[in-house]
Amino acid sequence: MLRRHLWMILFMTILGGALGTGGWYLMRRYRPLYRAETIVKVLPPIDTDPMDIVATQVQQNIQYGHRVSLANLMKRQSSLQALLQSDKVRQTKWFRRTLKENTEDAVAYLERNLNAFPHREAEHINVSMSCRSPSEAALLVNEMTRLFVSQHGDTERQDISNKLIELQERQSVVEREIADSERAMQRLRSESKLTDLERPQGRYFQHTVTLRLNDLELQESELSLAIKQLRADIENLKVLAEGPITDQIEHAIERDPVMIALAQQLALLEGQLSGRLTKFGANHRVVRQTRESIDEIERTRQQRRREIAEQTRRANLYNARDTLRVLEERQGELQALRNQAQVKQKDLDDARSRYEQYTKTRDERVEMLNQIKMQIEKLRIMLDDPDTVKVQQLGLAPPPLKMVISRHIMLWTPGGTMLGLMFGLALAFLTETLNDLVRTPSDVRRFLRLPLLGVIPDEDEDRAVDDIDLCRVVEQAPYSLLGESYRRCRTNLDLSGQTGSKTLLIGSGSPGDGKTSLACNLAVAFVAKCEKVLLIDANLRQPSLHLVYPRTGADEAVEVRRHGLTSLLTGQCGIQDAIQASQTEGLDLIYAGPPTTNPAELLASHRMKTLLEGVATRYDRIVIDSPPVLLVSDVKVLARLVDATLLVFNAARTRRGAAQRTVFELQDVGAPIIGGVLFGAEAMKGGYFHQQFKAYRKYLKPQLAASSA
Repeated sequence: MLRRHLWMILFMTILGGALGTGGWYLMRRYRPLYRAETIVKVLPPIDTDPMDIVATQVQQNIQYGHRVSLANLMKRQSSLQALLQSDKVRQTKWFRRTLKENTEDAVAYLERNLNAFPHREAEHINVSMSCRSPSEAALLVNEMTRLFVSQHGDTERQDISNKLIELQERQSVVEREIADSERAMQRLRSESKLTDLERPQGRYFQHTVTLRLNDLELQESELSLAIKQLRADIENLKVLAEGPITDQIEHAIERDPVMIALAQQLALLEGQLSGRLTKFGANHRVVRQTRESIDEIERTRQQRRREIAEQTRRANLYNARDTLRVLEERQGELQALRNQAQVKQKDLDDARSRYEQYTKTRDERVEMLNQIKMQIEKLRIMLDDPDTVKVQQLGLAPPPLKMVISRHIMLWTPGGTMLGLMFGLALAFLTETLNDLVRTPSDVRRFLRLPLLGVIPDEDEDRAVDDIDLCRVVEQAPYSLLGESYRRCRTNLDLSGQTGSKTLLIGSGSPGDGKTSLACNLAVAFVAKCEKVLLIDANLRQPSLHLVYPRTGADEAVEVRRHGLTSLLTGQCGIQDAIQASQTEGLDLIYAGPPTTNPAELLASHRMKTLLEGVATRYDRIVIDSPPVLLVSDVKVLARLVDATLLVFNAARTRRGAAQRTVFELQDVGAPIIGGVLFGAEAMKGGYFHQQFKAYRKYLKPQLAASSA
């Protein structure tokens, strides 16, 4: 594409450079432009504490966002209108030139030419103004910076003053609340008649009422434990009164004097019994009396034992019950005393709770008052601090000495050249896009999806075919590139893998695409490889074979009309009469014959099929020149009778849609399409055939010199 439109692209590029240079001269001569710049310093967007020594660090993104906001505020409509109200600005030529009848033109001009650019890394805003006059550009940018800094500073100081007034009012309110808390505390001390409501700090302290209540609660707790224990003991004593004798009762029985005396008597009698048994025997009267005495003492001891056990149990139970009654009475007295102490303690707690609440409120208000006083002092310091204003002007913008870069020749000339080049490329691309011809081999492969079996160059590209019939290039100019292209097409047909394609139909979508030239030259190319070829002109509507190979004789016109394909198909002559020998050995011809009113029916007849089958046994190759596919239906009938169909696409005439339709119509009828040939392809510098022409002529130069000699 670039090679095809190279001169147009170069012309548009040169034209663009010339227009750019002319535009630079006109703009510099009649519309000069100067830009004045100044810098505004922007402090971090926080209120620094004047009491702190270490400065507070602010994130870089937050600072940059603050600078962006200030830059946008500088370019808002109210700021631009305030600039137009300045007396200095109204006295400039720029104001009189741009204002005209209202301020809309001036505001629009300022919006376009007044820029405020915030730096990302540095804490600055670059303010610039573009104008025709350098002095007026500096005046405008300085006046804009002054107004913005002044307005921003007044706004910040007014904000601090408003905060100071609010804090002073808040200070008065807090002082009144502290006084109210003090009066409430004094009134509570008077009403409760307690002087020790405030708990001393730093040591543990309890009121006498609290100590008395704690002591009573402790006594009541101990007494409750004792009563519970005594009740448990009474239950145990009740159980023991009906149960066996315990160790305690046994101990009381052993200490009883009666039991001791009885034990002594029993021991004495047992000693006597032992002596009397030895002396008198077991059945003696004295022995029996002694035993009876011993039994009597035993009975007496048992009786005494029971009496002592009963008395001891009853005495323990009665004593425990008496003790329980005493303890319960004491418990009732302690509960009454504790209730009285609890009432006093509750009054004390309520008084202390209210007192502590008043104290807490007073302390909070005192702390708040101290903070308010500190904030008031800080605001007073900030009000007098020059760093309170976050926007500061670092200096005045001087009048610029040079024009802006947009008025530099190094921008206009290269820019115009690049625009011209881009426009030329766009125009070339548009031309290529709108051109839908099948011009290149890639078009055949991409849009038609057919094997490309040959590319025939345009006749104007090969000087060797001047004054030569294009239908007989292979025969009359064998050393030309066109002749070699036909031979290459023949070779591609032989090597295409279509074995048995003896009958070859040459077709095209429209007339004049070059199918007759291809059919004649291919026939001669096949003859050159020692094949016997029959060339048939099947274009019965507009035959052309008789023009390529005219007949000899006096009555030439009559001969053309009398013998041919139509005569053969209508039975007016035999096959031997229809076949004519050409001047080229090995090439026979069948002309179209006399005109007929039903060419499609004749080509679809059984005689046409019989004709092709008959000549196939006598010739090595049969080449048929057919009518256009898109105009008549004759070729569709022939395509079903041949072994292979070769389509011709003219690079200067055949459009993609017509070529695709040609292929689709033949495929719909089942035609054996083996490929396509691109006819009349133009050579371009460095393109398809340019290098091939040079290389081919150089390669055949010795052979051409020898043949001419």
